[in-house]
Amino acid sequence: MAYRHFLDLADAGGNDIAAMINDAIDRKAARKGWPKGHPDADAPLSGRVLAMVFEKNSTRTRVSFDIAIRQLGGTPLILDSGTSQLGRGETVADTARVLGRMADAIMVRTDDHAKVEEMARHAGIPVINGLTDRSHPCQIVADLLTVIEHGQALPGLKLAWLGDCNNVMNSLVQAAGLMKFDMAIGTPEGYVPDPLYIEAARAAGSTITVTHDAAEAAAGADVVVTDTWISMGQEHAEAKLAELAPFQVNAALMAKAKPGAKFLHCLPAHVGEEVSEDVFEGPQSVVFDEAENRIHAQKSVLLWSFGLLGDGAG
Repeated sequence: MAYRHFLDLADAGGNDIAAMINDAIDRKAARKGWPKGHPDADAPLSGRVLAMVFEKNSTRTRVSFDIAIRQLGGTPLILDSGTSQLGRGETVADTARVLGRMADAIMVRTDDHAKVEEMARHAGIPVINGLTDRSHPCQIVADLLTVIEHGQALPGLKLAWLGDCNNVMNSLVQAAGLMKFDMAIGTPEGYVPDPLYIEAARAAGSTITVTHDAAEAAAGADVVVTDTWISMGQEHAEAKLAELAPFQVNAALMAKAKPGAKFLHCLPAHVGEEVSEDVFEGPQSVVFDEAENRIHAQKSVLLWSFGLLGDGAG
């Protein structure tokens, strides 16, 4: 069976991301009313083991990949740095070579993107980026699935990002270039999006604008997205919160977007900081559909990584 790494959305490309989304829609529909632990009818990854390596805390990534591999007929295996030799200084390369002989695929959630790249070089089996400081591609597959489920086509879509310039934003910018939608980034002065992602999306034909005016970013948006402003372990929180406060997604800001625009947040949310309670709990919020869709997105990412989905599948 051919395998592929999924470290960034560009590893798959636009056609295969579309194939992932279509597969996720079909598999989700086919399971309606089933218990969450019941395998899919075809159980395409029967007998396969997914090793999940966590160096950062996780709820949605951990649960969604665990349920995803079970629904595909396989078995999850969870490791974290506190209870594995990674926490005692074993190299990423050696860990990868061991897991490559004991499991069929590896999902890694860590801090430094270089770690997943090193894992991929040495594992000899598919390696999937479950989150790094640079990107969060699996989250964005779920986000795009959610947008489509709620009646939006991706080509020509306008997505507004409000707040910090982080890994989720990087992956959304990459998705804009691959899936042919436009994006407005509203962020404070002094906050600079990664130019490599911006330039690549623009080169692919997407309009990516950066503004320091939140209302300008949200104007006419089909989808409004934000994320937490303070990540685990970050310092200078008070100063950062003050800088980002004008970029809170609240009712006044959502009113600048198109009528019926949807609100996305990858969670966990700090309600009252990056998003107001009335938006988070309101009718335009689809954050819990988005969270549930992590399962269906991860399944399609896994099938793609095993060469069972997308161009060249077979």
